[in-house]
Amino acid sequence: AGQRSPMAVCMCQAVLPAHAGPRGELGAGPLLRWMDAAACLAAEKHAGVSCVTASMDDIQFEEAARVGQIIAIRTKVNRAFKTSMEVGIKVTVQDVLTNAEKIVSVAYATYVAKPVGGGKVELKPVQLLSAEDLVEHSLAIERRRICLGYVQVFQKLMQESNKEGDFYTCEEKDAVSTEHTHVQSTELVLPPHANHHGNTFGGQIMAWMQTVASISASRLCRSHPILKSVNMFKFWGPSFVGDRLVFNAIVNNTFHHSVEVGVRVEAYNCEEWIKDQPRHINSAFLIFNASNDKGELLSFPRVKP
Repeated sequence: AGQRSPMAVCMCQAVLPAHAGPRGELGAGPLLRWMDAAACLAAEKHAGVSCVTASMDDIQFEEAARVGQIIAIRTKVNRAFKTSMEVGIKVTVQDVLTNAEKIVSVAYATYVAKPVGGGKVELKPVQLLSAEDLVEHSLAIERRRICLGYVQVFQKLMQESNKEGDFYTCEEKDAVSTEHTHVQSTELVLPPHANHHGNTFGGQIMAWMQTVASISASRLCRSHPILKSVNMFKFWGPSFVGDRLVFNAIVNNTFHHSVEVGVRVEAYNCEEWIKDQPRHINSAFLIFNASNDKGELLSFPRVKP
């Protein structure tokens, strides 16, 4: 009694030239916007009220989609907690000529119910209709536990490193300074970037983050980086129409064929902009690799912080 069936949403998009990058493949920015929109629709379908993105964890990109192909984004609420819920996201690409279908991306997002007026809504549990629903329902609580534990461990490590004051030094003489990879970009949040409550779409912020991170990574590989995964993408606070969002990206480290770029997002309203009082609203770590015209992975140079 009181349970609701799993709320699923399917969104289809044709990949057009405007969505593609320099290689003719679907850009990660448009895809992240579509993923967030489809997942938010599933969350709101279950909650019955407006929802906002709290985090999007462990986004993995497996296959590239090209111009002329069809993207299908399937989202489903896996588990509802008190005021938040986990939404599973699966993206596939279909070739219209062969009907062959491949997995492009899999991700898990957390959404929080935000009813008009600012009250709280206690979410009803989802109804489990299949063995797959049961597995995802069980894994959702484990993913939540691991994510919370990972954030705590990460914060502890940062505090300890700040106390010790020790800094890593790279001994390789050919190592590139990460200062060369620092990229800053400022965006003004306009009505098309926000939902009906004036909050900036999470997918739009992800798309902007991907752009600055890609530029940062490109300064090492001298090519067009390919986004492979996004980790620890969490919203620490909202932003609204009229806010100025400042994105700072820098390479954290390289791993032979891949590179990690950290991005921090700060928001300012008009008064905060004048007083230089930023609100830290988001951070994430993006992993890229790069390939040549033959599809061979390029090596990244060692870096020194």
